Formats: sequence, structure tokens, C-alpha cells
Amino acid sequence: MDGLLVDSEPEWLKSESEITAAYGYEWNSDDQVACLGGPLSRVGQYMHDKCNQAESPDFFTTKLVQVQAEKMRSHTPFMPGAFELVTELQSNGVKTGLVSASPRIIVDAVLDNVGTDLFPFSISSDDVERTKPYPDAYLKAALLTNSDISQCLVFEDSLTGVRAATSSGAWLIAVPHLVKVEESARVRVIKSLEQMSFETLRRLHTDFTEAI
Repeated sequence: MDGLLVDSEPEWLKSESEITAAYGYEWNSDDQVACLGGPLSRVGQYMHDKCNQAESPDFFTTKLVQVQAEKMRSHTPFMPGAFELVTELQSNGVKTGLVSASPRIIVDAVLDNVGTDLFPFSISSDDVERTKPYPDAYLKAALLTNSDISQCLVFEDSLTGVRAATSSGAWLIAVPHLVKVEESARVRVIKSLEQMSFETLRRLHTDFTEAI
């Protein structure tokens, strides 16, 4: 969701900067990269450490969720090509779902803005015992759609998400944001979702399966 479906990373940066500034810490690009992809409990621990343990990790996690959810309710622009790709896949009979390491309150804030019809279902960090980098959310998505995970395709932009997707057994197309992702037999890397269409994915699937 974040940084792949919607351009929310600038808002995350603002939220993280606002919160840590109150404790005398200047959040920078290295901090943003270190926390990219969550889970938010890890981000809360990271902020706790950077802010001289002024508050508990749970405090920082809860505060970040509150601040970010408010931002997402009012500002959630699509990433280039995201809306067009999802709607084209749906029109061609492809099952789609939204899987995020963000909590339900933030996922719902985004869906309230972009439209709840875009995805038949969504999975947040609150909906699984273990969120990314564990594969549980993607395995649950496959179960909900009665799909074989080995025949599912995941789009991800963070290393945390990449680890979750690859360990689930799904195919992966990575659209890296601030990080580097290596290609492999079941992983391809692109620069933007604007490069993708139903026909492009159909051809890529043929190339994938013929190569293994």
C-alpha cells in the first residue's frame, strides 16, 4: 500500500519528523530507509532509541499510528499507474487484494479516500499474528481467494515486503523505493507500475514459466 499503491511515504516522513522533533531528534533520510516497510512496532522501537528512550516504544508506535492515520484521511494520492493497473487486472478477471503492514486504522483511512471498491478485501497488520517480513498476510490473501500461493503475484516496494512475498512462495514484481532489490528466478524489478498492464503481465508470466 504505502509507496506502491499510494504516494504516502512523504506523509510518513512528515509524521516521523514531527514526532521525533518534539524530543530533539532530527529525522533524516537514513532513518526513513531504516524504517521503510515496517512493521510499526519496529519503527516505534527505533524512534524510542533515537529519542534517548524518552518514551516507551509502544508510545511512539501508537503516536505514529494516530498522526499518520489523520494525514491519510485527507491526502492519499495514487502512485503513477497504480489505479490503472488494478482496474485493468480486475476487468480481465484477475483477483486483487490489498496487503499492508500498516494497522487497520491506516489501511481504512487510505481506502476511505481511494475507494473501497478498488479491492474486494484488504489485510492489515491487525489481521494476522505475524506481519511482514513474515509471509502470513500473503498466505491469508491466497486462502481468502481460494488461490494457490505459488500462482499468485505480489507487488512490493520495500525489503520487508520483498522478504514476506518471496518466503510465501508467490511470484514477485518489485518496484523499489529507496532500496535495492535483486532479481531472481521468481523476482523481477521495475521502476514504475506504469510499465505494467494485463498484457505485459501475461507475457511476463509466459517468460517466467518457460524459464524454470
